[in-house]
Amino acid sequence: MVGFPRLVLAFVAALFVSACLDAAAVPPPTRPAGAQATVPTRGGVQSAASADLARYYARVQAELLTQGLLRTDGGGPDTPFDADIAVRNFEKIAFFDEYERGGGLRAASGASVGLRRWPGAVRFGVEFGASVDPARHATDRAAIANYVQRLANLTRHPMTAGSAASANFHVLIMSEDDRGQMLARVQSIVPNIDRASLGLLQSMPRGIHCLVMAFAGPDNDFAYTRAIAVIRAEHPDLLRLSCVHEELAQGLGLANDSPAARPSIFNDDDEFALLTAQDQIFLRMLYDPRLYPGMSLRDAHPILIDIANGLVSGPS
Repeated sequence: MVGFPRLVLAFVAALFVSACLDAAAVPPPTRPAGAQATVPTRGGVQSAASADLARYYARVQAELLTQGLLRTDGGGPDTPFDADIAVRNFEKIAFFDEYERGGGLRAASGASVGLRRWPGAVRFGVEFGASVDPARHATDRAAIANYVQRLANLTRHPMTAGSAASANFHVLIMSEDDRGQMLARVQSIVPNIDRASLGLLQSMPRGIHCLVMAFAGPDNDFAYTRAIAVIRAEHPDLLRLSCVHEELAQGLGLANDSPAARPSIFNDDDEFALLTAQDQIFLRMLYDPRLYPGMSLRDAHPILIDIANGLVSGPS
């Protein structure tokens, strides 16, 4: 899972773009002759490009599982951590970026940034591409609603899953065949979206499994007011759910990844597919009322120690 750069807009700041990248060494599938060939699906007609992606991601998931990755146990005796470890990992994930803001894939300077989170209520809304099998809609909505409730319980911050019309955190489940629909929807949500963000969405190579873009208003560059998560409809079940877990959590303010974070989904090694015990602590820390959007790492550090000591009594 690799974080993408934070991008600044003219009037609305795109504070970060985070994407779940393909870390499995899986050879590419053979593309059938004729790029416009289609195959039937229960939802209608699927292009050859979309069918290729579905086969590719099925192979990626199978390969990761064969390697013992994509764990769903949340961590255990083999992944101990204490309060000091939790603080170090949280600070790396919440106060740093992997890539330079507005710099494509250029490495970030390594300087810390202000704390990012939502000051107001987060209203999640799920939307589907026209090509997505309607039989999947109810399952995906239920999985996301359950996860949103879990996030709300962990953060003790107001979060709901409901109508797309009232949403400020938009979850777009779209296939390759819905690329045009997805781009149009993103531009309707953020009319002044910058070229770098739009270009990433336009190209979106298969190595990007899913991504989230979070935006702040004009008053505070670190206070999120909108977010858009894009999840590929071609994913098999576990990769699909892993995208939901990581991108929605990162869209709340846990923007970076760290190779030292274990057990955690905020790590690009794909060991864990779903939110872990340590990740739950990160979310509690992020929305602790003693912290605020834009707070510096220096000011937050002693408070984080107190919070972590209250949440983690010892090796877990």
